[in-house]
Amino acid sequence: MGWMGDTVDSIKSIQIRQLLAQGVSLGMIVTSALIIWKALMCFTGSESPVVVVLSGSMEPGFKRGDILFLHMSNDPIRTGEIVVFNVDGREIPIVHRVIKVHERQETGDVEVLTKGDNNYGDDRLLYAQGQLWLQRHHIMGRAVGFLPYVGWVTIIMTEKPIIKYILIGALGLLVITSKD
Repeated sequence: MGWMGDTVDSIKSIQIRQLLAQGVSLGMIVTSALIIWKALMCFTGSESPVVVVLSGSMEPGFKRGDILFLHMSNDPIRTGEIVVFNVDGREIPIVHRVIKVHERQETGDVEVLTKGDNNYGDDRLLYAQGQLWLQRHHIMGRAVGFLPYVGWVTIIMTEKPIIKYILIGALGLLVITSKD
């Protein structure tokens, strides 16, 4: 009958109890992943402890597809640090280097100006209209480490959603047909 016939027979032979057990197993896997993510958020102090570099603006230091590990502490942000920030009105975070730090004398608040290493000018054109500096609440974290190329999986699944659906379908079929 072949592989497809065996898979169909395997699905037909599943009993309700086995299906429920596999559903609970899948739920535990998803729950464990969420718990690990939340623990990383608490440990790093960052709302997104891991991000993928989506463009070439930080080359040669970080290439498209690199995964960055973030940490956010109360230490002052310094010129030269690589930060990940959100801009009002944009949902995708940006990874760039701090090129200027501006401290307001009257409040003590620190504001920063960023620039991609591979870009000609600073990021003021990327900021919200009328915004000249980033405040602390815009910054998600500082890059403390990276894994080269591992983020390509995320980029490919985002740019070609059919691959994501095939992968999810294959994993779901694997869970349903497993005989544990």
